[in-house]
Amino acid sequence: MATPPEEDNPVLPGDGAPRVTGRASAPSSYPAGRASVGRASVGSSGSSGRAPASGAPRPPSGTAYGPGAAVAKKKRVKPRWGRIALVGTLALVLLIGVFGLGVYLYANSFNSKLDRTDPFSAITGDRPPKIVDGAFNILLLGSDSRDPDAPIDKAGKWRTDTIVLMHVSADHQKAYLVSFPRDLYVHVPQSADGQYGNTMAKLNAAYAWGGLPLMVQTVEGYTGVRIDHVAIIDFAGFKDVVDALGGVDLKVEKTIKSVHKPYRTFKKGTNHMNGTQALDWIRQRYQFPDGDFARIRHQQEFLKAIMDKAVSTGTLANPVKLNNFLNAVVKAVKVDKEFDLVSMALQFRNMNSSNLVFLTSPHLNPQNINGESVVPGDKEKALGLYDAMAKDKVGEWVAANPPSPAPN
Repeated sequence: MATPPEEDNPVLPGDGAPRVTGRASAPSSYPAGRASVGRASVGSSGSSGRAPASGAPRPPSGTAYGPGAAVAKKKRVKPRWGRIALVGTLALVLLIGVFGLGVYLYANSFNSKLDRTDPFSAITGDRPPKIVDGAFNILLLGSDSRDPDAPIDKAGKWRTDTIVLMHVSADHQKAYLVSFPRDLYVHVPQSADGQYGNTMAKLNAAYAWGGLPLMVQTVEGYTGVRIDHVAIIDFAGFKDVVDALGGVDLKVEKTIKSVHKPYRTFKKGTNHMNGTQALDWIRQRYQFPDGDFARIRHQQEFLKAIMDKAVSTGTLANPVKLNNFLNAVVKAVKVDKEFDLVSMALQFRNMNSSNLVFLTSPHLNPQNINGESVVPGDKEKALGLYDAMAKDKVGEWVAANPPSPAPN
């Protein structure tokens, strides 16, 4: 049997990595554009094609941009589960609001159990302003580390292959989840220690170079949207989250064989999967014409399946089931110091999976830049989306920009 393919992960660049300088500001008005939206849609086809290089979106205050080198030659390690583990955090946030006061009080006990971090205090320089009161944005990261005790606030072994910016509308009736390709070609600011960054690179390099603070800076700089909260989930123990629900039902669009041991076969149609099987399914990308964007699409479908399963099976109404589910999630998650489950429960008390809208950050087809296969952002379309997000008008943007169909 052939050895399963391995994932790409950025490593710290060499001393000779080019640096970039210069500043560019966003236009005063952002045109609308098309991007993926919905349960099973993606942006552009992700496996082939060439398009002119495009600069990254810039925040209203301006950000350093310019020609720069891609990430240095990367170390290759075996795939990890962290890219999909973040769905547990979102499920935790949304689900505890469904049953009102009882779960609200119960959620209070989990605040003390959550592991905490403070990425915002380490950020220097200007940040995007908060424009609309009541609306807020949560950066969700699925990460992975060979060393569970490795710090996440500085350069190190941690990697993140799942990057989602969740925007909650001011009326708390909708949540928009924008998935970013991990290979999105963006400007990464200089790390706090001055050793890395200040160059164009893949988005997930920011986490490897400067931990959570640099990732927050990079996403804020790319979007011009202020991040209010963060949630980071490691893959360890996330299988228990799915198993606590008794598994989930996922649609497989075509029969494929997993590229990872034990090389299980996923048959076309609706498949009931336990934690191990579901995580394996969501990792698949080589068998699909849109590659990594198929993986993003499956992650979005997986999140909705968890939400639907928790509600339909009475998990939220059953104290034992709910306790098992939330305990499994809490063990795998770390949040910022101001993240309050009780407050989230109140704000999300009227929300369920039908209130979730999934998007993919607008992008062009992958291309080779400085010897790296990267995904350039679609500057014009992305500016429209993120300007709408900053102004809490994502619903209007979505209505004006119908989704692109997923490739067959």
